[in-house]
Amino acid sequence: MAWFRKRKYTILKPTEEKRVDIPDGLWHKCPQCLNIVLARDYIKNLKVCPKCNFHDRLDSRERIEYTFDPGSFQEEFTNIYPTDPLNFYDSKKYTDRLDTYQKKTGLSDAIITGKAKCGGYPVAAGVMEFKFGGGSMGSVVGEKVTRVFEMAIEKNLPVILICASGGARMQEGILSLMQMAKTSMVIARHNEKKLPFISVLTHPTTAGVMASFASLGDLIVAEPNALIGFAGPRVIQQTINQILPKGFQRSEFVKKHGFIDIVVDRKNLKNTLIKILSFFVPGIREDTENTQ
Repeated sequence: MAWFRKRKYTILKPTEEKRVDIPDGLWHKCPQCLNIVLARDYIKNLKVCPKCNFHDRLDSRERIEYTFDPGSFQEEFTNIYPTDPLNFYDSKKYTDRLDTYQKKTGLSDAIITGKAKCGGYPVAAGVMEFKFGGGSMGSVVGEKVTRVFEMAIEKNLPVILICASGGARMQEGILSLMQMAKTSMVIARHNEKKLPFISVLTHPTTAGVMASFASLGDLIVAEPNALIGFAGPRVIQQTINQILPKGFQRSEFVKKHGFIDIVVDRKNLKNTLIKILSFFVPGIREDTENTQ
């Protein structure tokens, strides 16, 4: 009789893990609350988080699609391109930066301008593109804004400008800053004609743009929690050496202090603009299908 016997052990092989390949772009994580939703549902909700109501940034083409009547936007002033009058060079040539922005966005500069309809109301319109150098205002942006208002004066049209900008474009120096006065003057001429100008502020609208045409609307509308102001909060806090109040320079804070008129969720923006137009220009509405 054997005192010791080897026990036979059955070696269990680990089951093969089935790897599930998830296609890129299927899910979207909210940058504010980290909630994860299907990308198609996020886009269907106009890129607004269903949990925390965070309004993600839209490009200019998406803005046009969501704001104006389908197929009504006719782009104007497409033959204006930026130059490099100062031969500016920092870590990269300004001309190289422009080339990169133009290839990235398919635009000549940081704004699309033209004619459109909103709920059947003909309007002159401009939509800024933040992806083009942070929506910075150079000579071309100033010229296109000016021409939009001149067209509106000639055709007796209200103007809707959707703004998103970090301010004046430093690579064009004083030529960029001059656009603040230039655009302000043409808006004054438009105002003399008793024509309405609706300014829509999105995240962010700051510095030279906010200090000029963006703040000169007869009615100023903003999206929720958009950064609105001149200098940034960090610069202000360091300058005055004080802790800033919660929500400083956000849409709701700015509205509370009387600088803007209304804060509107993106899903309600088009209908709000239509109501505003119906009040200011009730007699110019044209029959349009699918305006809502």
